[in-house]
Amino acid sequence: MDALVVKELRKMYGDVEAVKNVSFSVEEGEVFGLIGPNGAGKTTTLRMICTLLRLTSGSITVCGHDVVTESDTVRKMISYLPEDAGAYKNLTGRNYLKFMAGFFADGDQAKAMVEKGIELADLGDRIDSKIDTYSKGMMRRLLIARAIMPSPKIAIMDEVTSGLDVLNAFEIREVIRNIAKNGVTVLISSHNMFEVDILCNRVAMINDGRVVLMGTPAELKEKYGAKDLEEVFVRAVKE
Repeated sequence: MDALVVKELRKMYGDVEAVKNVSFSVEEGEVFGLIGPNGAGKTTTLRMICTLLRLTSGSITVCGHDVVTESDTVRKMISYLPEDAGAYKNLTGRNYLKFMAGFFADGDQAKAMVEKGIELADLGDRIDSKIDTYSKGMMRRLLIARAIMPSPKIAIMDEVTSGLDVLNAFEIREVIRNIAKNGVTVLISSHNMFEVDILCNRVAMINDGRVVLMGTPAELKEKYGAKDLEEVFVRAVKE
């Protein structure tokens, strides 16, 4: 079953068409990647899926629910982690998770949600340190935990390992794999072609507001006779 279906999606900003008839679907439990150059329409597409931007035309359904007519229901089923996401740095990691859990539940349900977040973050004793003492990798782990602890059907992440060193990026990718193994559908946007290649089940490439390629990383590399997705990316953009 498809967790996400995007059909003929368009977004206009005045006279500028930023997204042009984009269509793709994401299966339940899949890690799906959106790639493309800056300004291609990736983040705009993600924000429409998350109900943060109005659609000009087309449709988006999340687990069968329309993002326009059933937006409240959709918001309860998704989590969105933008590239520039932050947290309240004067709080400890534990207190931040408690604060965020309060938006979704109360009592024992909120407590269970926080415990799940602490387990996902896997920060050990540092969960009780102030966030302003965290490294970038620790911060990203905490933010992913915050996004996943309400048990969304779909987790949407924009440049999730941006700015991280090799070790931290590796650990975050392992977190994402485990999230998907536990039944959460993951949609990521990334400029890191190596990451997309090893992490995603399927990939859609957007260029100039349109989907120009879609398939598994292996299929796309075979189509272009390329050794990696970076080469596919460069050759497809130049076509």
